[in-house]
Amino acid sequence: MSYRPKYLGHVNIYVRNVEQSHTWYKDVLGLHTYDYMPGRAAFLSADIEQSHEVALIQVGDDAPLQQKGQVGLNHMAWMMHSLDDLKDMYQRLKEKHVAIDHVSDHGISVGIYFRDPDGNGIEVSYELPRSQWPLHERVFSGADRPRGLFPGPWEEHMAAPSRG
Repeated sequence: MSYRPKYLGHVNIYVRNVEQSHTWYKDVLGLHTYDYMPGRAAFLSADIEQSHEVALIQVGDDAPLQQKGQVGLNHMAWMMHSLDDLKDMYQRLKEKHVAIDHVSDHGISVGIYFRDPDGNGIEVSYELPRSQWPLHERVFSGADRPRGLFPGPWEEHMAAPSRG
């Protein structure tokens, strides 16, 4: 037996209006709905072999929105199969008029960051296969990590490289 989990099964997100959020997650991210309870909850997944990867739970229109920098979930990350798929998602976000916060080159991956209608952080990302990682330790904080392995249409949103 192992005490280490197999994988993260799902993220449960509070939303003000489940109808609006359900529509947004289907329309923007193309997620499949496995269950939907109007006025209560929606269960969606990108991987149709999983019952759900995200659960949207309605808390009402008067619920306070998440504030930047507060303790809690920063963002959820949805992994794309290829860099070309990430480029397609970038174009989809532009077509759907989704405001992009920034795009970050992490050396072994590139991520596009944005928010859902309730301000919950979302990243769509492509990561190199592990066999292609230029570093295998300090993969995010190494000063010598390479940059520029992920050219794409997102240059206008590319965040300046962070130090450290």
